[in-house]
Amino acid sequence: MVAQIPLCSEIGAEEAGQGEAAGRAEAQEGRVRISVAIPAYNGGRFLKEQLDSILGQLSGADEVLVSDDGSSDDTLSILSEYEKKWGDLSGKPAGKPSEDKKGDPVLRVLKGPGKGVKQNVGFALSHCRGAYIFLADQDDIWMPDKVAQVMEIFERHRAGLVIHDAVVFAEEIGKPLMASFFRFRGAKAGIVKNFTKNSYIGCCMAFRRELLKQALPIPDRIEMHDQWIGILNDFYYKNSYFYEKPLIYYRRHGENNSGLTHYGPVKMIRNRLVFLWNFLKRILFENRKWKK
Repeated sequence: MVAQIPLCSEIGAEEAGQGEAAGRAEAQEGRVRISVAIPAYNGGRFLKEQLDSILGQLSGADEVLVSDDGSSDDTLSILSEYEKKWGDLSGKPAGKPSEDKKGDPVLRVLKGPGKGVKQNVGFALSHCRGAYIFLADQDDIWMPDKVAQVMEIFERHRAGLVIHDAVVFAEEIGKPLMASFFRFRGAKAGIVKNFTKNSYIGCCMAFRRELLKQALPIPDRIEMHDQWIGILNDFYYKNSYFYEKPLIYYRRHGENNSGLTHYGPVKMIRNRLVFLWNFLKRILFENRKWKK
């Protein structure tokens, strides 16, 4: 049993909803260049390796948010250890103005809502303060120049969402299970394509914060938050960029939240119908308010 560890930046799940939290975060957006959102749950086995691969690429204009959803392993102990070095103990807004990139990034730890991975992702996103938001899993490894390459693509191609390829590995980094996730999924942009066969994978995605207005809150009944975010960007902004170079080691193991196998036909049909219903509700009714 892990003792409760006080988290200096802890935010309770009973606070305002994702939309209200995103509004508060937006008020501080100019202070932070990049936010990296990591949903965590019993991820202590690989968490240190992932945090080290991310924090070393960021600057004083950036932040990492880890939303822990009630871990019972050593995840909280690890996060407490990292907060001592990377945490913002003063309570001041994270990072520095985006033009000043000197110094270290800030690590913020949130208490997740305890409602599963999709709502934990949405909760983390609603507290991001960066102009650019990167999604990350708790158990992968970022390649050393991922951030620099993705930011260059944002500028060079005026992209609103960037998704890159990944090398798929088993638990220990060694012989890859798959040299290219893109080839496996036939990855490319497009609403119809990704509705029928999704190629958006959250751990390989980054997007401009404007997309939060359409993407949050994430519906609880849909199967995948990454498909939801990617297709909404295709619909509203039509500027997703698929970068055909692996920038992470995508780790697959028995404790992952998702796998590389296909569902049976009944569940696949059900998932698509549920996604379509929520997508139509969002674009026809729920997002009218942000246009006003």
